Amino acid sequence: MIGRRDLLKLLGASAGLAVLPGYVKSMPPPKGNKNFIYSLNTATIREQNLGLIGELETAAAAGFDGVEIWMDTLQAYLDKGGSLPDLKKRLNDLNLKVEGAIGFATWIVDDDNQRKQGLEQLKKEMDLLAAIGCKRTAAPPAGATETPGLDLRKAAERYRAILELGDKTGVVPHLELWGFSANLNKLGDVMFVAIESGHPSARVLLDNYHLYKGGSSLETLNLINPISCEIIHVNDYPDNLSRNVITDADRTYPGDGISPIREVLHTLQSPLRPLVISLEVFNKNYYSQKASEVTKTGLAKMKKVTQDVAKMDK
Repeated sequence: MIGRRDLLKLLGASAGLAVLPGYVKSMPPPKGNKNFIYSLNTATIREQNLGLIGELETAAAAGFDGVEIWMDTLQAYLDKGGSLPDLKKRLNDLNLKVEGAIGFATWIVDDDNQRKQGLEQLKKEMDLLAAIGCKRTAAPPAGATETPGLDLRKAAERYRAILELGDKTGVVPHLELWGFSANLNKLGDVMFVAIESGHPSARVLLDNYHLYKGGSSLETLNLINPISCEIIHVNDYPDNLSRNVITDADRTYPGDGISPIREVLHTLQSPLRPLVISLEVFNKNYYSQKASEVTKTGLAKMKKVTQDVAKMDK
């Protein structure tokens, strides 16, 4: 059974989907009562230098459902003689799904030549990901982080262009909010670009650290239809660092800081499909520990947070 709040979400989402047939086609089916899928963004153990296969084995041993891989690590695996069929088999053997990927193609920039190169890079990356069964890739504002003033309507046109690449490859680019960037650093800007793209597969990739870093208000987070956010990076941050000075390296395990992570997950969960929550931290203290210890601790912290979320409707 679902609670009153989830029922209202379901009815509201269904009403919206009734007038947006493209969303009906792209919407994954419900998966029982499981509200969350636990994923490891491999940045969390990146500095342990395990290589792609080592990262996958560590994630599986810790008990994660899936992973977000980094494109440079995948490319390094291929450069050393690894193959996509072997990688797909290894993923199957580990019972691990690649929920998403992290790359930095410059698809959004104003410079025509740089943007063309970015589109070519993204197309190649999508083809690689499709071969191993990955259906998502991050689309951050790479290359447009230093100088403010990016025309958001042009950004929406450019986002649509890579969504159309996704139509051909089967890999959907999820528009990523970067709180430190001069552009697309606020929730409203990211949602504007996604909506104005006019494409039924438009999705956003959020992160509770980046919401804080960019100064986004969470009072209106509930305006987001959970269908538009399939995956979120989870972490936390301490109480002694303002958004002006906090950095990626200051992130901690979920639940170990002061972020409203429980409220964020409570708002974005949906009875229509599980929300992928992906642990992403760049903490130097964690990098100095064994990867197995970091992943097991991180997953335990994530499950404790989601247990707290489950109690919020009771």
